Amino acid sequence: MYLKELNIEETTNLTRSMMVSGDMLMWPKELRGKLVDKHSTGGVGDKISLVLAPALAACGMKVPMISGRGLGHTGGTLDKLEAIPGFIVCIDQTRMQEIIDSVGCCIVGQTKSLVPADKIFYATRDVTGTIDDTSLIAASIISKKAAEQVGALVLDVKCGKGSFNKTETAARKLASKMVNIGNGLGVKTVALLTKMDSPIGNAIGNALEVVEAIECLHDNGPDDIMDLVYSLGAQVLHQNCKTLSITEARHQMIDIISSGAALRKFRDMIVAQGVSEPIADSLCEPGADMFKILPKAQNVTPIICKKEGSVLEIDSLRCAEISGRLGAGRFKSSDPINYAVGLELCVHVGSKVKEGQTWLKIHHDAPLQKELIENIDSILSLVPPASTAVNEATLQPQLQSNTTTPIAVNEATLQPQLQRIKQPQLQCLNCRESNTTASTAENEATTASTAENEATLQPQLHRMKQHYREVFFIS
Repeated sequence: MYLKELNIEETTNLTRSMMVSGDMLMWPKELRGKLVDKHSTGGVGDKISLVLAPALAACGMKVPMISGRGLGHTGGTLDKLEAIPGFIVCIDQTRMQEIIDSVGCCIVGQTKSLVPADKIFYATRDVTGTIDDTSLIAASIISKKAAEQVGALVLDVKCGKGSFNKTETAARKLASKMVNIGNGLGVKTVALLTKMDSPIGNAIGNALEVVEAIECLHDNGPDDIMDLVYSLGAQVLHQNCKTLSITEARHQMIDIISSGAALRKFRDMIVAQGVSEPIADSLCEPGADMFKILPKAQNVTPIICKKEGSVLEIDSLRCAEISGRLGAGRFKSSDPINYAVGLELCVHVGSKVKEGQTWLKIHHDAPLQKELIENIDSILSLVPPASTAVNEATLQPQLQSNTTTPIAVNEATLQPQLQRIKQPQLQCLNCRESNTTASTAENEATTASTAENEATLQPQLHRMKQHYREVFFIS
Protein backbone atom coordinates (compact mmCIF):
# COMPACT_ATOMS: atom_id res chain seq x y z
CA MET A 1 0.00 0.00 0.00
CA TYR A 2 2.78 2.41 0.91
CA LEU A 3 5.37 1.46 -1.70
CA LYS A 4 2.78 1.11 -4.46
CA GLU A 5 0.07 3.67 -3.83
CA LEU A 6 -3.53 2.48 -3.83
CA ASN A 7 -5.74 3.84 -6.59
CA ILE A 8 -9.17 5.32 -5.86
CA GLU A 9 -11.04 2.05 -6.41
CA GLU A 10 -8.68 0.14 -4.10
CA THR A 11 -8.80 2.85 -1.44
CA THR A 12 -12.60 2.96 -1.62
CA ASN A 13 -12.79 -0.82 -1.13
CA LEU A 14 -10.40 -0.60 1.83
CA THR A 15 -12.47 2.23 3.33
CA ARG A 16 -15.69 0.23 2.91
CA SER A 17 -14.14 -2.79 4.66
CA MET A 18 -12.95 -0.60 7.53
CA MET A 19 -16.37 1.07 7.77
CA VAL A 20 -18.20 -2.26 8.27
CA SER A 21 -15.57 -3.73 10.63
CA GLY A 22 -17.66 -2.71 13.65
CA ASP A 23 -20.94 -1.07 14.57
CA MET A 24 -22.49 1.58 12.35
CA LEU A 25 -24.80 4.31 13.59
CA MET A 26 -28.42 3.55 12.80
CA TRP A 27 -31.04 6.24 12.37
CA PRO A 28 -34.83 6.38 11.94
CA LYS A 29 -35.99 6.80 8.35
CA GLU A 30 -37.32 10.29 8.97
CA LEU A 31 -33.83 11.56 9.91
CA ARG A 32 -31.81 10.06 7.08
CA GLY A 33 -32.29 12.95 4.67
CA LYS A 34 -31.04 15.45 7.25
CA LEU A 35 -27.87 13.78 8.58
CA VAL A 36 -24.70 15.79 7.85
CA ASP A 37 -21.22 16.24 9.28
CA LYS A 38 -17.94 18.12 8.94
CA HIS A 39 -14.33 17.05 9.40
CA SER A 40 -11.17 19.15 9.72
CA THR A 41 -7.69 17.79 9.16
CA GLY A 42 -6.52 19.86 12.13
CA GLY A 43 -5.40 23.42 12.64
CA VAL A 44 -4.28 25.94 15.24
CA GLY A 45 -7.08 27.75 17.05
CA ASP A 46 -9.60 25.66 15.12
CA LYS A 47 -12.85 25.86 17.08
CA ILE A 48 -15.06 25.78 13.97
CA SER A 49 -16.97 22.63 15.02
CA LEU A 50 -18.23 24.30 18.21
CA VAL A 51 -19.93 26.95 16.08
CA LEU A 52 -20.83 24.97 12.96
CA ALA A 53 -22.56 21.95 14.54
CA PRO A 54 -25.22 23.95 16.46
CA ALA A 55 -25.65 26.35 13.53
CA LEU A 56 -26.42 23.46 11.17
CA ALA A 57 -28.77 21.95 13.74
CA ALA A 58 -30.58 25.28 13.96
CA CYS A 59 -30.98 25.10 10.17
CA GLY A 60 -32.85 21.80 10.60
CA MET A 61 -29.92 19.45 9.98
CA LYS A 62 -28.95 16.51 12.22
CA VAL A 63 -25.24 16.53 13.11
CA PRO A 64 -23.83 13.41 14.85
CA MET A 65 -20.27 14.75 15.00
CA ILE A 66 -17.63 12.27 16.15
CA SER A 67 -14.47 14.18 17.02
CA GLY A 68 -11.04 13.53 18.45
CA ARG A 69 -8.55 14.80 20.98
CA GLY A 70 -5.52 16.95 20.32
CA LEU A 71 -2.14 15.39 19.66
CA GLY A 72 0.99 17.20 18.55
CA HIS A 73 0.50 20.81 17.55
CA THR A 74 -3.21 20.64 16.67
CA GLY A 75 -5.91 21.08 19.31
CA GLY A 76 -8.72 18.60 19.83
CA THR A 77 -12.41 19.51 19.76
CA LEU A 78 -13.16 17.14 22.65
CA ASP A 79 -10.48 18.75 24.82
CA LYS A 80 -11.98 22.18 24.22
CA LEU A 81 -15.48 21.04 25.16
CA GLU A 82 -14.24 19.25 28.28
CA ALA A 83 -13.13 22.66 29.57
CA ILE A 84 -16.86 23.21 30.24
CA PRO A 85 -17.66 21.76 33.71
CA GLY A 86 -19.78 18.63 33.39
CA PHE A 87 -19.50 18.14 29.63
CA ILE A 88 -19.45 14.42 28.71
CA VAL A 89 -17.88 13.21 25.46
CA CYS A 90 -18.29 9.45 26.02
CA ILE A 91 -21.88 8.69 25.01
CA ASP A 92 -23.38 5.40 23.82
CA GLN A 93 -25.32 5.11 20.57
CA THR A 94 -28.74 5.05 22.25
CA ARG A 95 -28.12 8.32 24.09
CA MET A 96 -26.55 9.82 20.97
CA GLN A 97 -29.71 9.05 18.98
CA GLU A 98 -31.83 10.66 21.70
CA ILE A 99 -29.76 13.85 21.59
CA ILE A 100 -29.83 14.00 17.79
CA ASP A 101 -33.60 13.54 17.83
CA SER A 102 -34.27 16.16 20.51
CA VAL A 103 -31.48 18.73 19.99
CA GLY A 104 -30.21 18.07 16.48
CA CYS A 105 -26.47 17.90 17.19
CA CYS A 106 -23.89 16.34 19.46
CA ILE A 107 -20.10 16.28 19.55
CA VAL A 108 -18.77 13.01 20.99
CA GLY A 109 -15.73 10.75 21.02
CA GLN A 110 -15.30 7.61 18.94
CA THR A 111 -16.61 4.47 20.61
CA LYS A 112 -14.57 1.26 20.73
CA SER A 113 -17.07 -0.53 18.52
CA LEU A 114 -17.04 2.09 15.73
CA VAL A 115 -14.53 1.22 12.96
CA PRO A 116 -12.24 -0.95 15.15
CA ALA A 117 -10.15 -1.77 12.08
CA ASP A 118 -8.97 1.83 12.03
CA LYS A 119 -7.24 1.42 15.40
CA ILE A 120 -5.43 -1.69 14.14
CA PHE A 121 -4.35 0.04 10.95
CA TYR A 122 -3.17 3.11 12.84
CA ALA A 123 -1.06 1.06 15.25
CA THR A 124 0.51 -0.73 12.27
CA ARG A 125 1.16 2.54 10.43
CA ASP A 126 2.75 3.97 13.56
CA VAL A 127 5.36 1.21 13.94
CA THR A 128 6.05 0.92 10.19
CA GLY A 129 6.55 4.63 9.52
CA THR A 130 3.58 4.90 7.15
CA ILE A 131 1.52 7.45 9.09
CA ASP A 132 1.76 9.97 6.25
CA ASP A 133 0.38 7.71 3.50
CA THR A 134 -2.37 9.69 1.75
CA SER A 135 -4.54 6.68 0.89
CA LEU A 136 -4.45 5.34 4.45
CA ILE A 137 -5.19 8.78 5.90
CA ALA A 138 -8.16 9.18 3.56
CA ALA A 139 -9.46 5.69 4.40
CA SER A 140 -9.15 6.36 8.12
CA ILE A 141 -11.08 9.64 7.99
CA ILE A 142 -13.82 8.64 5.57
CA SER A 143 -14.46 5.19 7.12
CA LYS A 144 -15.41 6.85 10.42
CA LYS A 145 -17.59 9.48 8.78
CA ALA A 146 -19.31 6.92 6.54
CA ALA A 147 -19.98 4.75 9.61
CA GLU A 148 -22.01 7.65 11.00
CA GLN A 149 -24.40 7.05 8.07
CA VAL A 150 -24.58 10.75 7.18
CA GLY A 151 -25.84 11.85 3.79
CA ALA A 152 -23.60 14.89 3.30
CA LEU A 153 -20.08 15.69 4.48
CA VAL A 154 -17.89 18.77 4.17
CA LEU A 155 -14.12 18.47 4.67
CA ASP A 156 -11.96 21.35 5.87
CA VAL A 157 -8.53 20.38 4.55
CA LYS A 158 -5.81 22.63 5.96
CA CYS A 159 -2.53 23.50 4.30
CA GLY A 160 0.39 25.59 5.48
CA LYS A 161 2.70 25.92 8.48
CA GLY A 162 0.12 25.03 11.12
CA SER A 163 -1.27 21.95 9.38
CA PHE A 164 -0.08 18.42 8.69
CA ASN A 165 -0.16 19.23 4.95
CA LYS A 166 2.57 21.83 4.55
CA THR A 167 1.92 22.41 0.85
CA GLU A 168 -1.20 23.10 -1.16
CA THR A 169 -0.26 20.22 -3.48
CA ALA A 170 -0.32 17.70 -0.62
CA ALA A 171 -3.58 19.08 0.75
CA ARG A 172 -5.21 19.05 -2.68
CA LYS A 173 -4.18 15.41 -3.20
CA LEU A 174 -5.65 14.34 0.15
CA ALA A 175 -8.84 16.35 -0.40
CA SER A 176 -9.35 14.90 -3.86
CA LYS A 177 -8.99 11.33 -2.56
CA MET A 178 -11.37 11.85 0.33
CA VAL A 179 -13.99 13.50 -1.89
CA ASN A 180 -13.84 10.65 -4.39
CA ILE A 181 -13.98 7.97 -1.68
CA GLY A 182 -16.83 9.65 0.18
CA ASN A 183 -18.92 10.01 -2.95
CA GLY A 184 -18.04 6.43 -3.90
CA LEU A 185 -19.55 5.26 -0.62
CA GLY A 186 -22.75 7.22 -1.17
CA VAL A 187 -21.90 10.22 1.04
CA LYS A 188 -22.22 13.54 -0.81
CA THR A 189 -18.77 14.93 -0.05
CA VAL A 190 -17.08 18.26 -0.77
CA ALA A 191 -13.83 19.76 0.51
CA LEU A 192 -12.55 23.25 1.16
CA LEU A 193 -8.79 23.84 1.14
CA THR A 194 -7.99 26.51 3.71
CA LYS A 195 -4.70 28.18 4.56
CA MET A 196 -3.29 27.47 8.02
CA ASP A 197 -0.17 29.65 8.02
CA SER A 198 -1.72 31.87 10.71
CA PRO A 199 -4.04 30.76 13.54
CA ILE A 200 -7.82 30.80 13.13
CA GLY A 201 -9.31 33.55 15.25
CA ASN A 202 -7.61 35.07 18.29
CA ALA A 203 -7.63 32.28 20.89
CA ILE A 204 -5.36 29.24 21.14
CA GLY A 205 -6.05 27.01 24.14
CA ASN A 206 -9.05 25.07 25.36
CA ALA A 207 -11.10 27.37 27.62
CA LEU A 208 -9.99 30.40 25.62
CA GLU A 209 -11.34 28.80 22.45
CA VAL A 210 -14.65 27.92 24.10
CA VAL A 211 -15.05 31.60 25.00
CA GLU A 212 -14.30 32.63 21.42
CA ALA A 213 -16.69 30.04 19.99
CA ILE A 214 -19.52 31.33 22.18
CA GLU A 215 -18.69 34.88 21.08
CA CYS A 216 -19.06 33.66 17.49
CA LEU A 217 -22.48 32.22 18.35
CA HIS A 218 -23.36 35.68 19.69
CA ASP A 219 -22.48 36.90 16.16
CA ASN A 220 -19.45 38.70 17.57
CA GLY A 221 -16.57 36.49 16.46
CA PRO A 222 -13.44 37.19 14.42
CA ASP A 223 -14.09 37.62 10.71
CA ASP A 224 -11.97 34.66 9.61
CA ILE A 225 -13.85 32.22 11.86
CA MET A 226 -17.25 33.54 10.82
CA ASP A 227 -16.32 33.45 7.14
CA LEU A 228 -15.17 29.83 7.36
CA VAL A 229 -18.26 28.77 9.34
CA TYR A 230 -20.49 30.37 6.70
CA SER A 231 -18.53 28.77 3.85
CA LEU A 232 -18.52 25.26 5.33
CA GLY A 233 -22.14 25.49 6.42
CA ALA A 234 -23.26 26.73 3.01
CA GLN A 235 -21.60 23.76 1.31
CA VAL A 236 -23.31 21.28 3.65
CA LEU A 237 -26.74 22.86 3.19
CA HIS A 238 -26.28 22.98 -0.59
CA GLN A 239 -25.14 19.34 -0.75
CA ASN A 240 -28.13 18.28 1.32
CA CYS A 241 -30.58 20.31 -0.79
CA LYS A 242 -29.39 21.03 -4.33
CA THR A 243 -32.30 23.42 -4.95
CA LEU A 244 -30.70 25.73 -2.37
CA SER A 245 -27.92 27.78 -3.98
CA ILE A 246 -24.60 28.37 -2.24
CA THR A 247 -25.46 32.07 -1.86
CA GLU A 248 -28.87 31.28 -0.36
CA ALA A 249 -27.33 28.70 1.96
CA ARG A 250 -24.69 31.18 3.12
CA HIS A 251 -27.36 33.77 3.91
CA GLN A 252 -29.25 31.11 5.85
CA MET A 253 -26.14 30.44 7.95
CA ILE A 254 -25.65 34.16 8.58
CA ASP A 255 -29.29 34.61 9.60
CA ILE A 256 -29.36 31.57 11.87
CA ILE A 257 -26.36 32.84 13.85
CA SER A 258 -27.45 36.49 14.00
CA SER A 259 -30.91 35.43 15.24
CA GLY A 260 -29.45 33.59 18.25
CA ALA A 261 -30.91 30.24 17.15
CA ALA A 262 -27.45 28.63 16.83
CA LEU A 263 -26.50 29.82 20.33
CA ARG A 264 -29.67 28.26 21.75
CA LYS A 265 -28.79 24.96 20.03
CA PHE A 266 -25.31 25.08 21.56
CA ARG A 267 -26.85 25.63 24.98
CA ASP A 268 -29.23 22.70 24.49
CA MET A 269 -26.40 20.47 23.22
CA ILE A 270 -24.11 21.02 26.20
CA VAL A 271 -27.02 20.46 28.62
CA ALA A 272 -27.86 17.21 26.83
CA GLN A 273 -24.22 16.17 27.23
CA GLY A 274 -24.05 16.66 30.98
CA VAL A 275 -23.66 20.40 31.68
CA SER A 276 -26.08 21.74 34.29
CA GLU A 277 -28.71 24.19 33.05
CA PRO A 278 -27.53 27.06 35.33
CA ILE A 279 -23.96 26.71 34.01
CA ALA A 280 -25.14 26.51 30.40
CA ASP A 281 -27.40 29.54 30.84
CA SER A 282 -24.61 31.55 32.47
CA LEU A 283 -22.15 30.68 29.70
CA CYS A 284 -24.56 31.68 26.95
CA GLU A 285 -25.84 34.86 28.58
CA PRO A 286 -24.91 38.02 26.60
CA GLY A 287 -21.98 39.84 28.17
CA ALA A 288 -21.29 37.05 30.66
CA ASP A 289 -17.90 36.70 32.35
CA MET A 290 -17.36 33.14 31.14
CA PHE A 291 -14.21 32.73 33.23
CA LYS A 292 -16.38 32.63 36.34
CA ILE A 293 -17.33 29.18 35.03
CA LEU A 294 -14.48 28.06 32.78
CA PRO A 295 -10.93 27.36 34.00
CA LYS A 296 -8.94 30.59 34.28
CA ALA A 297 -5.16 30.88 34.20
CA GLN A 298 -3.43 32.31 37.27
CA ASN A 299 -1.43 34.80 35.23
CA VAL A 300 -1.83 36.84 32.04
CA THR A 301 1.39 38.31 30.65
CA PRO A 302 1.16 40.89 27.84
CA ILE A 303 3.78 40.89 25.07
CA ILE A 304 4.42 44.24 23.38
CA CYS A 305 5.60 45.14 19.88
CA LYS A 306 9.20 46.26 19.70
CA LYS A 307 8.71 48.13 16.43
CA GLU A 308 6.06 49.76 14.26
CA GLY A 309 4.61 48.14 11.15
CA SER A 310 1.83 46.06 9.64
CA VAL A 311 1.34 42.36 10.44
CA LEU A 312 2.38 40.16 7.54
CA GLU A 313 2.13 36.78 9.29
CA ILE A 314 1.46 35.18 12.66
CA ASP A 315 3.24 31.83 12.65
CA SER A 316 0.59 29.27 13.59
CA LEU A 317 3.06 26.43 14.19
CA ARG A 318 5.08 28.52 16.66
CA CYS A 319 1.83 29.56 18.39
CA ALA A 320 0.86 25.90 18.76
CA GLU A 321 4.29 24.90 20.04
CA ILE A 322 4.29 27.62 22.69
CA SER A 323 0.70 26.90 23.70
CA GLY A 324 1.63 23.23 24.02
CA ARG A 325 4.60 24.06 26.24
CA LEU A 326 2.27 26.02 28.50
CA GLY A 327 0.24 22.81 28.94
CA ALA A 328 -2.67 23.40 26.55
CA GLY A 329 -1.82 20.44 24.31
CA ARG A 330 -0.40 16.92 24.27
CA PHE A 331 2.81 15.61 22.81
CA LYS A 332 1.85 12.03 23.68
CA SER A 333 -1.62 10.63 24.30
CA SER A 334 -1.05 10.17 28.05
CA ASP A 335 -0.14 13.83 28.68
CA PRO A 336 -2.54 15.77 30.94
CA ILE A 337 -4.26 18.92 29.65
CA ASN A 338 -4.33 22.30 31.37
CA TYR A 339 -7.63 23.72 30.13
CA ALA A 340 -6.92 27.27 31.34
CA VAL A 341 -3.68 28.17 29.58
CA GLY A 342 -3.00 29.38 26.07
CA LEU A 343 -2.44 32.40 23.87
CA GLU A 344 -4.69 35.35 23.07
CA LEU A 345 -3.81 37.30 19.94
CA CYS A 346 -4.52 41.03 20.04
CA VAL A 347 -3.62 41.71 16.38
CA HIS A 348 -4.42 40.06 13.04
CA VAL A 349 -2.74 39.68 9.68
CA GLY A 350 -2.99 43.13 8.11
CA SER A 351 -3.24 45.01 11.44
CA LYS A 352 -1.14 48.15 11.86
CA VAL A 353 0.81 48.05 15.11
CA LYS A 354 2.80 50.64 17.03
CA GLU A 355 5.90 50.22 19.14
CA GLY A 356 4.84 49.40 22.70
CA GLN A 357 1.42 48.06 21.69
CA THR A 358 0.28 44.72 23.16
CA TRP A 359 0.07 42.14 20.38
CA LEU A 360 -0.24 38.96 22.46
CA LYS A 361 -1.39 37.87 25.91
CA ILE A 362 0.01 34.68 27.42
CA HIS A 363 -2.37 32.91 29.81
CA HIS A 364 -0.24 30.72 32.08
CA ASP A 365 -0.08 29.10 35.51
CA ALA A 366 3.63 28.30 35.89
CA PRO A 367 6.26 31.06 35.63
CA LEU A 368 7.26 31.69 32.02
CA GLN A 369 10.63 30.32 30.99
CA LYS A 370 13.20 32.92 29.96
CA GLU A 371 13.80 31.12 26.65
CA LEU A 372 10.10 31.30 25.78
CA ILE A 373 9.92 35.05 26.42
CA GLU A 374 13.09 35.68 24.42
CA ASN A 375 11.77 33.76 21.40
CA ILE A 376 8.12 34.84 21.51
CA ASP A 377 8.64 37.57 18.90
CA SER A 378 9.52 34.91 16.33
CA ILE A 379 5.76 34.35 15.97
CA LEU A 380 5.17 37.79 14.47
CA SER A 381 6.32 38.96 11.03
CA LEU A 382 5.97 42.69 10.38
CA VAL A 383 6.11 44.95 7.36
CA PRO A 384 7.78 48.20 8.53
CA PRO A 385 6.52 51.62 7.41
CA ALA A 386 7.11 52.61 3.79
CA SER A 387 10.03 54.83 4.72
CA THR A 388 12.22 51.76 5.27
CA ALA A 389 13.77 50.58 2.01
CA VAL A 390 14.58 46.93 1.36
CA ASN A 391 15.95 45.38 -1.80
CA GLU A 392 13.41 42.91 -3.24
CA ALA A 393 16.17 40.60 -4.44
CA THR A 394 17.40 40.14 -0.88
CA LEU A 395 13.81 39.67 0.31
CA GLN A 396 12.99 36.60 -1.82
CA PRO A 397 15.13 34.05 0.07
CA GLN A 398 13.44 35.14 3.32
CA LEU A 399 9.97 34.80 1.89
CA GLN A 400 10.71 31.37 0.44
CA SER A 401 12.39 29.91 3.51
CA ASN A 402 10.67 28.18 6.40
CA THR A 403 12.50 30.19 9.05
CA THR A 404 10.46 31.49 11.96
CA THR A 405 12.56 34.66 12.19
CA PRO A 406 10.33 37.74 11.79
CA ILE A 407 10.59 39.26 8.31
CA ALA A 408 11.15 43.02 8.40
CA VAL A 409 10.53 44.46 4.94
CA ASN A 410 9.16 47.48 3.13
CA GLU A 411 5.42 47.38 2.31
CA ALA A 412 6.08 48.62 -1.20
CA THR A 413 8.53 45.81 -1.98
CA LEU A 414 6.01 43.29 -0.66
CA GLN A 415 3.43 44.20 -3.29
CA PRO A 416 3.77 40.89 -5.23
CA GLN A 417 3.05 38.95 -2.04
CA LEU A 418 0.28 41.23 -0.79
CA GLN A 419 -1.28 41.21 -4.26
CA ARG A 420 -2.46 37.64 -3.60
CA ILE A 421 -5.21 38.88 -1.35
CA LYS A 422 -6.96 40.40 -4.37
CA GLN A 423 -7.93 36.84 -5.36
CA PRO A 424 -11.54 35.79 -4.85
CA GLN A 425 -11.61 33.96 -1.52
CA LEU A 426 -13.78 31.09 -2.78
CA GLN A 427 -12.71 29.55 -6.07
CA CYS A 428 -14.67 26.66 -7.55
CA LEU A 429 -12.61 23.68 -8.60
CA ASN A 430 -13.84 20.29 -9.77
CA CYS A 431 -11.78 17.14 -9.28
CA ARG A 432 -13.23 15.68 -12.47
CA GLU A 433 -12.12 18.71 -14.49
CA SER A 434 -9.05 20.94 -14.57
CA ASN A 435 -7.62 21.96 -11.21
CA THR A 436 -5.40 24.67 -12.65
CA THR A 437 -7.71 27.67 -12.28
CA ALA A 438 -6.57 28.73 -8.82
CA SER A 439 -2.86 28.18 -9.39
CA THR A 440 -2.98 30.10 -12.67
CA ALA A 441 -4.76 33.00 -11.04
CA GLU A 442 -2.29 33.03 -8.17
CA ASN A 443 0.69 32.98 -10.52
CA GLU A 444 -0.74 35.88 -12.48
CA ALA A 445 -1.35 37.81 -9.28
CA THR A 446 2.11 37.22 -7.86
CA THR A 447 3.77 38.56 -11.00
CA ALA A 448 2.38 42.01 -10.25
CA SER A 449 5.31 44.29 -9.47
CA THR A 450 3.81 47.77 -9.21
CA ALA A 451 5.16 49.55 -6.14
CA GLU A 452 2.59 51.42 -4.08
CA ASN A 453 3.02 53.71 -1.12
CA GLU A 454 1.58 52.86 2.28
CA ALA A 455 -1.58 54.91 1.79
CA THR A 456 -2.64 53.09 -1.38
CA LEU A 457 -1.71 49.72 0.13
CA GLN A 458 -4.16 50.00 3.03
CA PRO A 459 -7.23 48.65 1.15
CA GLN A 460 -5.27 45.47 0.38
CA LEU A 461 -4.05 45.20 3.97
CA HIS A 462 -7.63 45.61 5.14
CA ARG A 463 -8.76 42.77 2.90
CA MET A 464 -5.91 40.66 4.22
CA LYS A 465 -7.09 41.37 7.75
CA GLN A 466 -10.68 40.44 6.93
CA HIS A 467 -10.22 37.46 4.63
CA TYR A 468 -6.58 36.42 4.52
CA ARG A 469 -7.45 32.72 4.51
CA GLU A 470 -7.60 31.52 0.91
CA VAL A 471 -10.30 28.94 0.24
CA PHE A 472 -10.53 26.51 -2.66
CA PHE A 473 -13.49 24.27 -3.36
CA ILE A 474 -13.29 20.65 -4.50
CA SER A 475 -16.33 18.52 -5.31
